[in-house]
Amino acid sequence: MVRVAVAGGTGQVSQEEAPTTTTVAPEIHWQIVDYNDKEILVEALRGTHTLLSFVQILSDPDQKAQKNLIDAAIAAGVKRFAPSEYGSKGTVDMAWWHGKERIREYLEEVNEKEKILEYTLFQPGLFLDYLAYPYKTAKHVDPLQSVFDFENKRAIVVDGHEDSIMTLTTVADVAAVVARTVDYEGRWPTTGGIRGNRVTFSRILEIGRRVRGCSFTVDKVKVEDLEAGSLKASWGLEAVHRAVSEDQASALLKAVSIGVLLSSSKGAWDISDELNQLFPDYEFTPIEDFLAKTWEGKP
Repeated sequence: MVRVAVAGGTGQVSQEEAPTTTTVAPEIHWQIVDYNDKEILVEALRGTHTLLSFVQILSDPDQKAQKNLIDAAIAAGVKRFAPSEYGSKGTVDMAWWHGKERIREYLEEVNEKEKILEYTLFQPGLFLDYLAYPYKTAKHVDPLQSVFDFENKRAIVVDGHEDSIMTLTTVADVAAVVARTVDYEGRWPTTGGIRGNRVTFSRILEIGRRVRGCSFTVDKVKVEDLEAGSLKASWGLEAVHRAVSEDQASALLKAVSIGVLLSSSKGAWDISDELNQLFPDYEFTPIEDFLAKTWEGKP
């Protein structure tokens, strides 16, 4: 088994991916590091084969931490690196994720002349667990709202783009595929698409009707309004990620709704399937099975 380092190991997603427990196993070692000190990072990474980053993008607007991690990984002789991704393939109309583009560009830059750091972008689309809001279905990842509100049987859809694609993958499936990828001895694909369920907005609403026992109330919004920064819907997101401060919450929640809707109409959530192909025997959790089980007996 190779030595794996996890940066940002106290985060929710990283705890799903890493073999952490309430009692730290003997083979797991915690270390507090200064991401601004490259020498400390190099020493901490010596002997590491694979580095997985879960650095919170919103907390590192200039992406200095991840760039320093990449530099230190190269200096320490780390073979493989996975940046903090775990979402859509594109970041169009999603300003809060533009930091991902900076890191993608930086990885291309450091590998421009020769491949000195193997890497993959883990992209599972939206966590299917978010459609269980407000119920928690993952060990560590908290419930978050989306434009599909199964609790109140309602949704927001872009008018004329009802067949836009969303990729939805459970947190558990993402963790399992990442673990397999870490153990994989071949060369990683640069894009690590994880396609749990590839479904249209219309299909999600059909499933919602079946598992919730009635049709959803659907607010249809116009592309031109979204492009102008206006969300003309009868409701909006209320649950904010813990990494976001209270004074930023309202604006970000509106931006997230607009961004997800606009980007979905442009194909940002139609995830590729590189890791499905790499592990063809892995069986992903079907969306209808997951939601039927989650919402059975719920008011």
